[in-house]
Order: sequence, then structure tokens, then C-alpha cells
Amino acid sequence: MELKKMTNENLLFLDATWSSKEQVLEHLVDALYENGNLNAKEPFLQAVLDREKLSPTGMEAGLAIPHGKSKAVKRAAFAVAKLRKPLTTWESLDPNNKVDLIFLLAIPDTEAGSTHLKLLSELSTRLMDPTYLQSLHAVKDKATFLKALDAVKQEKVTEPTIEGPRKKVLAITACAAGIAHTYMAAEALEKAGREMGVEVIVEKQGANGIEDKHTASLIKEADAVIFATDIAPKEMERFNGLPFIRTKVAEPLRKAKDMITRVLENPDGKVKEAEDTTTESSEKKGFFAEMGAAILTGISYMIPVIVSAGLMIGIAKLGAMPFGLVQEINQPEYANHTNQLLVILHHLDKFGGMIFKFMYPVFGAFVAYALANRPGLVSGFIGGAFAAGLHFTFWGVEGGVASGFLGALVLGLAAGYVSKIANEKIKLGKNFQAMKPMLIIPAISVLTIFFLNFYFVDPVFGALNAWLTNVIASAENSGALVLSSIIASATAFDLGGPINKAAGAIAIGLAADEIFPLTARVLAIVIPPIGLGLATVIDRYVVGRRVFDADLRVAGNTSLLLGFIAISEGAIPFMLRNPLITIPLNIIGAILGACTAVLLGAVQWYPLPAIWGWPLVENVWAYLIGLAVGAAFIAFSNIFIRFALLKRKERQATNSK
Repeated sequence: MELKKMTNENLLFLDATWSSKEQVLEHLVDALYENGNLNAKEPFLQAVLDREKLSPTGMEAGLAIPHGKSKAVKRAAFAVAKLRKPLTTWESLDPNNKVDLIFLLAIPDTEAGSTHLKLLSELSTRLMDPTYLQSLHAVKDKATFLKALDAVKQEKVTEPTIEGPRKKVLAITACAAGIAHTYMAAEALEKAGREMGVEVIVEKQGANGIEDKHTASLIKEADAVIFATDIAPKEMERFNGLPFIRTKVAEPLRKAKDMITRVLENPDGKVKEAEDTTTESSEKKGFFAEMGAAILTGISYMIPVIVSAGLMIGIAKLGAMPFGLVQEINQPEYANHTNQLLVILHHLDKFGGMIFKFMYPVFGAFVAYALANRPGLVSGFIGGAFAAGLHFTFWGVEGGVASGFLGALVLGLAAGYVSKIANEKIKLGKNFQAMKPMLIIPAISVLTIFFLNFYFVDPVFGALNAWLTNVIASAENSGALVLSSIIASATAFDLGGPINKAAGAIAIGLAADEIFPLTARVLAIVIPPIGLGLATVIDRYVVGRRVFDADLRVAGNTSLLLGFIAISEGAIPFMLRNPLITIPLNIIGAILGACTAVLLGAVQWYPLPAIWGWPLVENVWAYLIGLAVGAAFIAFSNIFIRFALLKRKERQATNSK
């Protein structure tokens, strides 16, 4: 394989003076963009920075291999920098590594199995060879460097003499991007096995898909299995009954021989069907860390549901705008209208609303899945359905109060932990083992969720809804600002949940009786999603600190767009990820925005919070100023607080070293 086909002299910088990791990455990304390998710089740079957060890309002997997988990559390539002054601050597997040779790999999102990706995999493997690496360090000019990339000498390893049959160890390696660490870890394990006289066979689950897949006959002959992965391995049930250990994908680069010895002599346990081995057994997570990781998993699966639902509703509303039917398009009379376009738009709007109903079931299912693997899926899904209020529809209960995101959190986590504990504690004979994940655990967990919802979640939120109704009703004569503050805080609290709906029912009733306008209500619907979306935009393009995770940045773009069409659910991922930060800031921002608009004289009598309702506001400039004040507060306060938390975490990490 000719690696020089993957780069050229425009992508080589053999005497660079860059003084930080950020400078190196930005310059190399610029070079890839100018060379025509990228559609856009920012998405790929972000993918590289996100990968940096997962595990060190610095290796040893001066080497670093940052990489990123992104749709912005048109064709796979790599850029190289040799630094005049080594960097000592690049996070590396070897704490004493002084990085002066950097390979930045650009990986397309949709080229699984292509020649380009195989070449990048080959590069990662070759860089494990010290002789090969030294030859690259010694090169001074670009033409010679390109030749040295393909000057490979086969390393001869003398295998020790083993009496009796050789041990056979299987392994799976996988990293987030699926290139560098995946193949380097595989090479390290295979090399260590040859030196120890142990047959090590590695399955790579990378950007090329599953390579060298372990067959059933091979698994039957194996003595143990190693999972060196940063992401959940695929098809783990194949290895049921085999002794295993689980580490990060970078671990074999330092301790391959120790890992082989440990899996043969002191494994972490045996792989069991439906057991959640995604938790690192060598580094047990604390309860809250485990809970946080499960919530993140649920959010990541929920975001596409929110995006698709918002997209359907947005298309319907925009399509109805020329007819002046933005709000009315969801009314039943348009289901069989003579204008076929209006019929389609009506059903598209209803379709989006239906998709939204699955937001909490999907969230609950994958929260439970992250904790208990497959046995938790059903009870987690049902818990999310309870949170969405779907049971009221089937039971014919009118006026039932759905518990919303708080209910989804409680029920999803409960489903996961009940399923996990049941799986660990219930012991059955071999002949009945298959009944546990298919019958016993779902039965126990589903019943638990039913009783938890029936006796705790629904009554609590029903009582909360009644209490809130009384509070708002009693504040009817307490002054415009006080009433605006109460309505705004209740509306912003749970973004379309039961408290929001209770506030809406009362506010609309007051407006219908011409007692109090809907100004605070409609502003509090749009301020949180616009503010949180704006925060991710400012973080990415202005601050450059990247205080939001990759999933939340995606959610932020969606939240901003959905905010303008008054779909506040776009901001729910932020609330689920950091409720103690997001909820108070949403409430304060909504109150500030609503009170500012009311003080300046904005009046909105119509329940039209989306952008097409803004022209109907009396004194619209006051309304827009209030919107800007509330959204800006939420955006900047989120950035400042999250930045402070990141700095504190970095100081704690530094002090612990």
C-alpha cells in the first residue's frame, strides 16, 4: 500500500514553529481544507477536538496521532507536522512524551471499507514500529519524507518455545473514530502475543466496519477475550461464558503483555448474556457517574427524535404560512379539505406531533439500556411512555397530567437499575437461563415501573399541577409583574411538561376573559430554546472554549431553529443533561425577558409565540427587547457557569497528579 497517495507536499510541514496543540490542529486543518480534502473547516476541527476529549492522542517517542471522522471530509487524507520545539503539554500515553511529530488523520463519515480508510489503518499500524518512526523523524525534506512513508521493513519476532498447546486469546479493539487507536491497539496485542507465545487474534471494529470478525468456531476454541474499546463492542453475546477483561482502547499500547497475562490468570469475570460489560471493570464508575453516563446515552438517542419531529412541524407551518393558516393547519377540518396541499400539511403537522410523543419513550429506553443492556429496554420504553402521558390516551382518562421530562428521568433510571439488579441477583440453572432476559427481568421491571408510576409519579405530578393552578389563580390580582413572573417561571420550568401546560391553561383562560394578556406566556415559550441554542453558537464561533459536549452542540442548533417556531422541546436535552444548571437559568431568563417586555409596554393577546405571531404584538420592539434580554441571559450565564465548572475540573485534575 502506498501511503504517499494519501498526502502530498502541501500537507507536510517539516519545520513548524507552532507552540500549542491548538495551533498545530488549526494549521493542519487549514492545510487539508486548502488542499481540497474538506468541504468545511469548522465541523472537522470540531470532530478532532471532540476526539481529543475521549482519550490521549499523544503516544510515545515524540508521536501524536490526532484524528477526526466527519461528514465535512470529502476524501480521506493525512497532514503531517514536525515541530522545531517539542510540545510537553500534549496529553499522551507516555507522561514524559515530548510531541514533535504529528499526523492528523481526516476520516470520511461514509467510506467504510474503502481503500482510503485501509491506507489510514495501515499508517496507524506502521507507526507502531520504532524503526519506521525513527526513519520519519530523521527526514529533513518533503520529497524524502514521502518516500520514507512507504519504506517498510518487516520486523522479525522470535517466538518462545511453548510446551503443550498454545493459549488462544481473542480481542476486540474499537475507538470513537475507528482508525488510529483501533489498529494500533490491535497491532500491540498481536505483537505482545507473538513475543509471549500466545495466539492473539484481534477483531477490529472501526471505520471500515467489523474486520477479521471472530467466527463461532474460533470463539469455541478461545481461552479468553479482551475488550479494548472506548465504545460499546458490537455483538458481545457471541462471547458468552468466556473469561474477559475490559480496558480503554489505548491500554494495549502500554500494557499489552500485562493484559494478556491478566485475562488468562486473573480475568474480571465471564461474559454473560444481557450483562452490561460496557462499564470498565478495571475502573468501576461511581453511582452518579454511572447515572450521568446513562442520561447522556438517552439524550443521544432522543435528539434525532426531537429533530425529526420539529422538522415535520416546521415544514407544515411554513407551508401553511402563505395560506394564513399557520396556527389553524392542525385543526380537524383540514384533514379532508378540498385543497390537497392543505391536507398534506395538516397530516405532516400531526405526524410531527406524533413523533414528539416518542421522545420520552426513546429516552427512557436507552437510559435503561445503558444501565442494564437489553433487558432494560422494554421497561425503560414503558416508563418513557408513562412520562409522555400515553397511558391516559389508552385508559380514556381526560385531563391526565403527563409527568414530562422529570418523570422520564425517574422512570428511565428506575427501569435500568431494577433490571440491572434483577439480572445480577437472580440465579437460574443452565436450562432456565434463557428465561431470565426474555421473561423474568422484563416482568419484574415492567411491574415495578407500573406501580412506581401509579402510586408515586402520577400522584406527585397531579398534586403539583393542582398546587400550581391554585398559585397562579391566587396571583391574579397581585400586579402585572408578579403575575408575569409566575406565569413565565412555570412555563419555562419543564418546556412543554405538566407545569408548563398548567400555566398555559390558566394564562389562556385569563386572556380569553380579557383579564391579563399572554405576553409573559408566549415569551417564556421561546426564550429558553433560543437562549440555549444561542449559547452553543456563541461557544463555538466566539468563545472557542467548547464548553458544550458534541451532542449538546447538535441539539443547540436544533433548539435555536425550533425556538423560533415555538417548539420549546428542542431545549430538553440540556435540561436532562444538567437540570441543576439549566432549569434555574431558564426560569430566571424567562422572568427577565417577560418582565422587561411588560415594563416596556409589549402586549400580546393571541396564543402565537412563534415568529409569525410577533407582528401581532402591540409595541413589538418592546417584545423583541424582552426576548433578547432573556435569551442573552440564558446564553451567557450558561457559558460562564459551564466554563467555571470546566476550569475547576481541570484544576482538580492537575492537583491530583
